[in-house]
Amino acid sequence: MATSAPTSPSSNIFDYAPAPESRAIVDIKPSYGLFIDGEFVDGHGSPFKSINPASEETLAEIAEADEADVDLAVRAARRAFRAWSRMPGRERSKYLYRIARIIQERSRELAVLESIDNGKPIREARDVDVPIMAAHFFYYAGWADKLEYAGLGANPQPLGVAAQVIPWNFPLLMLAWKIAPALACGNTVVLKPAETTPLTALLFAEICQQADLPPGVVNIVTGAGGTGQALVSHPDVDKVAFTGSTDVGKAIARAIAGSDKKATLELGGKAANIVFDDAPIDQAIEGIVGGIFFNQGHVCCAGSRLLVQESVAEEVMEKLKRRMGTLRVGDPLDKNTDIGAINSAEQLGRIRALAEIGEEEGAERWSPPCELPSAGFWFPPTVFTGVSQAHRIAREEVFGPVLSVLTFRTPSEALEKANNTPYGLSAGVWTEKGSRILHMANELRAGVVWANTFNKFDPASPFGGYKESGYGREGGRQGLAAYLEHDTKAGA
Repeated sequence: MATSAPTSPSSNIFDYAPAPESRAIVDIKPSYGLFIDGEFVDGHGSPFKSINPASEETLAEIAEADEADVDLAVRAARRAFRAWSRMPGRERSKYLYRIARIIQERSRELAVLESIDNGKPIREARDVDVPIMAAHFFYYAGWADKLEYAGLGANPQPLGVAAQVIPWNFPLLMLAWKIAPALACGNTVVLKPAETTPLTALLFAEICQQADLPPGVVNIVTGAGGTGQALVSHPDVDKVAFTGSTDVGKAIARAIAGSDKKATLELGGKAANIVFDDAPIDQAIEGIVGGIFFNQGHVCCAGSRLLVQESVAEEVMEKLKRRMGTLRVGDPLDKNTDIGAINSAEQLGRIRALAEIGEEEGAERWSPPCELPSAGFWFPPTVFTGVSQAHRIAREEVFGPVLSVLTFRTPSEALEKANNTPYGLSAGVWTEKGSRILHMANELRAGVVWANTFNKFDPASPFGGYKESGYGREGGRQGLAAYLEHDTKAGA
């Protein structure tokens, strides 16, 4: 049976940490300003509140950047670019290493604040988000003085000022994916975090100060869509990097069309997690659960479509439901919690609406018995069976803990169903046959294909999609290309 997390406290923050005690780990200020040119300043827009999604408690009041504030940030980044881009790569790498070490030193603080502001379980923030964030800065620190050996031309040069807009599902990870390669390549940055999760980005601004990063190299402006629009459309921005919804990504692509701005867009997904009859079933069950219920399903590459070969479908569903019954829903700051809070009331409303549509269209809905907390934004782990390709829950990105199950008979049918989507971000394949893995990976129209695992990330591995999942790659050597241009006059 799915249960709510226990409520008995202990002295260890990672054994249990109720919200009032968490303030001993993180100093949440009543209000936060913008971070421009190395200093925190007031914004000129209307302030907004950051909410704890697990309790609906107001955490802090956040300054909103208007067009004038965005202009100040971009101008600060432009001024800093001259010195930063000319700095030897080995010197830039020292700053990135220093930032990475401070992230490690302040990992508890970052993890707790991420959990409070986002709603994700502390175990995930502690064991996944923060370590991989630090790893990205370490990784790209190593590239800073080796750009000419990256296979991107004899004399690769930074682009200039990068406008970066990140989502609310992985605030720290997305920040690292974007800022680390940009700085390693000699660019300067203006970053806008999501309006529902700005706190860890502002804590990262403190880390930049602690690392003595030159003023203006990293600037952070907070706000909603208007702030993001002002940033990506600013005439002195050279590069736009966006992770978020496909609709907003399309709007950004239209806004910068005809300009000389370069862009990378990492957008939505509707990943197929394909289980063949020879798959290691127990291992696959864990991969299915992690693929859709990790981070409450707030994952662009979530395995939200489960494709199971008919001969093992009954066994898979029986074991999957048994495993779902053990998932613990509740306080994100309890280390035993598996599924935390939905990030916002707006997102919870979308998940509920699509789940109701799934039932109306004839799919069978099942959730384990689960008593949800009375305050906050919560949705139980949910699976739909009897799903067809025509169902909206099989076509649209729910972005929540909702799994749609379809069956197939042959590998060709699995491929046809898996590729029958406008998205192409990721996929998973579960089988004992190496030849089948290679065949499926070659035929699946997805940027990332996992074999007998799911949702595994490494800073040395590129990530990105096809079709409406966007274009460009983040991570790895390929992630450098998005922040460099090749001077063809420098020779071959």
